[in-house]
Order: sequence, then structure tokens, then C-alpha cells
Amino acid sequence: MPRQTSWIKNLTADAAFSAIAAIVVLLLLPPPSAVASDTASAMLEEFKLIAAAPFSLQAGNATWTRVLNGRSCTSCHTESVLAQGSHEKTGKVIEPMAPSVNPQRLTDRKKINKWFLRNCKWTFGRECTAQEKGNILFWLSRQ
Repeated sequence: MPRQTSWIKNLTADAAFSAIAAIVVLLLLPPPSAVASDTASAMLEEFKLIAAAPFSLQAGNATWTRVLNGRSCTSCHTESVLAQGSHEKTGKVIEPMAPSVNPQRLTDRKKINKWFLRNCKWTFGRECTAQEKGNILFWLSRQ
């Protein structure tokens, strides 16, 4: 029976170096959830300066599920932030909100601010307060 050779032995020196370099780069990158929590943590600290009370998971969930004029965050994002949603009017797919399922969530400050502004106005008919944003962001960042 012929002896099997390791795939590593069959690599050229350049290919082996490239593979090792790629592994090292991946190991040095922070995990996506760390990036999300860094961005969310920084924003939470800023909201905390103007919020009336400490942020809470219960208040975040309550704001997320609050129905006003027949709408809530769950209208498009579903009851579970782990699931894919769809826009109530357009039907456009909305990827899960939970960073544990969707590592891209809560990593971009500009997007977070954009969607808070747009979605609060659409859902509640006004901009959200720093307290509401903080509660939602605190709750979402732990999903």
C-alpha cells in the first residue's frame, strides 16, 4: 500500500508562506463580535452622557416590541432578532439583527445612526431619545 503524503509536503515554498501568512492575519483580527461590542460600547458611553437612567435589557426589549400606530420594530425585524425579517412595505429582506447570528451588525457607527433615525421616525413617528437608543443598543448587543 503506498504511503500517503501530507498536503503540506506538496506545497511550494510560496504557497506555504501564503497559507501561513493568511492564518496569522486571521488569528490577529479581532472576532466580529468584539468589533460590534467595541462600536456599541463606545456609542453606549456617549448615549449614557445624555440619558436619564441606566440602560436595561428589559427596557430595550420593551422599546423593541412597543407598538405605536400599529407598528413596532418587530413589524419588519420579526419577534426574534435571530431571524431574517422583511420590510413591511417593500418586502425587502432584512438580515438578522443579532450580532451573534450576523457579525456585521453593530459594527458601523454611521449605519447605526442612520437606521436609528430612519426607523424611529417610521416606527414611532419621531426620533428616538438617547435613552431609547441606549436601551435598544444595549439589548441588541447582547443578542
